Amino acid sequence: MAFVIFAEDDETLRDGIAVALESAGYEAQACADGAEALAAVGRRRPDLLLLDIMMPRKSGFDVCAEVRRTDPALPIIFLTAKADETDQVLGLGLGADDFIAKPFRVKVLLARVAAALRRAAVSSGPAAGESFRVGRAIVDARRFSLDPCDGTPVQTLSVRELGLLRAFAAHPGEVLSRDRLLDDVWGVDYSGGPRTLDQHVLQVRKKLGSSADAIETVHRAGYRLRSACLGDLTRP
Repeated sequence: MAFVIFAEDDETLRDGIAVALESAGYEAQACADGAEALAAVGRRRPDLLLLDIMMPRKSGFDVCAEVRRTDPALPIIFLTAKADETDQVLGLGLGADDFIAKPFRVKVLLARVAAALRRAAVSSGPAAGESFRVGRAIVDARRFSLDPCDGTPVQTLSVRELGLLRAFAAHPGEVLSRDRLLDDVWGVDYSGGPRTLDQHVLQVRKKLGSSADAIETVHRAGYRLRSACLGDLTRP
């Protein structure tokens, strides 16, 4: 049984989420604010963390940032009444895996939670131990890290960012459409749009540093990893 910690300061919504998660077979722990959620994570690591953004004491952004310092693999989903692109960019930069806009239907919430848990299970499987180069950068899938190898600090990757890099590495030189990348990395039941994908690619490029141009935008088609930019760790 998957264990979900969620934080929501609206009591009515918090109770509704608890009922929905428990009815779907999850063990759920409700928190009234960000500080309470962070303390709960410290006591017991959940399989997924569900966070409202605007909360007393600590915001969802604050909680996400603190969790990501020590746990790059924990799936984190934001519940937000804000559709502002700036908030999404900030959340993705902090390592969020998904956003669910309020108001939402219970079946949408449960589908997103289930999809995030499936992706996390795949990412932690045997194949997750691979390391490879993208341009000069070294991607360490076991540690969810990326070393740009250009004098800048090692970067922590979110589950989705690592998923994108693995998808590109599996198909070097091949143009991957946005729909295909969303299906492969987010899951076929993901109901969001391609803008989320584009923001994640932007974050990956930033973390690649001087190797950012290894991921090429193909106008009206999607993205591809330049085949010459992929290698194993025996290549200089």
